Amino acid sequence: MTKQVAFLFPGQGSQVVGMGADIYEASEAARRVFRAFDETLGFPLSEICFHGPEDTLRSTINAQPAIVAVSLAYLAAFQESLSSHDLSWSSPLVPSYTAGHSVGEATALVPAGSADLKKVAYLVRERGRLMHEAETACLGGMAAIIGMDKETLQEICEQATQQTKATLGTTIQVGEGEVIIANYNAPGQIVISGEQRALEVATALAEARGATRVISLSVSGAFHSPIMAPATDKLARFLANIDIHDATIPIISNITATPLTQGTALRNELAQQLASPVQWVRTIEYLTSAGITTFFEIGPGRALAGMIKRIARGAKIINIGSAVEVEKAATFAREAGLLLQ
Repeated sequence: MTKQVAFLFPGQGSQVVGMGADIYEASEAARRVFRAFDETLGFPLSEICFHGPEDTLRSTINAQPAIVAVSLAYLAAFQESLSSHDLSWSSPLVPSYTAGHSVGEATALVPAGSADLKKVAYLVRERGRLMHEAETACLGGMAAIIGMDKETLQEICEQATQQTKATLGTTIQVGEGEVIIANYNAPGQIVISGEQRALEVATALAEARGATRVISLSVSGAFHSPIMAPATDKLARFLANIDIHDATIPIISNITATPLTQGTALRNELAQQLASPVQWVRTIEYLTSAGITTFFEIGPGRALAGMIKRIARGAKIINIGSAVEVEKAATFAREAGLLLQ
């Protein structure tokens, strides 16, 4: 393994119509990934990635498998560019750790050796379906709070939850009236998530208490909040019938920011993280403390790169989200001496 390298995979929100089309044209390894997802799911997911329409791609049930497919396609193309062998999830560049933001954690199962393409395609399609089911049962949303410390924001979420629940009476649904911190993305960049009325109270309180910016996120539900609890239980039952093997490369947990390798632990993680906060700051801090100095963000967008820059100043970040970037990343890996001999 290359001790100073980690592979990272983005989550929902990074999708954009047209993603992956260039690497589909450029790489046979990438085409195999898209074909595997299309055949496994029984519909042309690749066409939704390449051509949309945007509303169809943005829907949770499609966005999650689409992001995972595109991320794995770029990874396959990158590995192909480093080796003359057929597609394999091992290559001359083997990271010491992998991690993913939310659904990106499912992407990490493949290079970590825990699941094959078909298993992951089934998994993320069902994950997206169950989360869509939960979000339609209880209206919610998410908002990024910029320029506020986590302690103050935690107080705001607790206050907003108390105020909202006080107006709802005693008979409420799971997650109704609640708002929590959902993503610890970077210092001064925290996402809150919850039922719509509680979220509105919390964002107003954050603005009143000095948040630099409050940004409503373009998502369809309250991810990583109690609203997702029903999806957590159902996904756990689904995962019981999916082969999740022990990982050969540790995956850093979204929930605890510690490395996971056992298949049983990964199953539990994948289910419980739906309603748990994403500890991304602690994830990057763990990786840097473990000696990681170079991060490869593999997949659409550059959201993770922006977070890492604020957490681990001076770290080297290599983006692989286009055909051009695949070749640049391969050149960097060779010139930096990252390849196994």
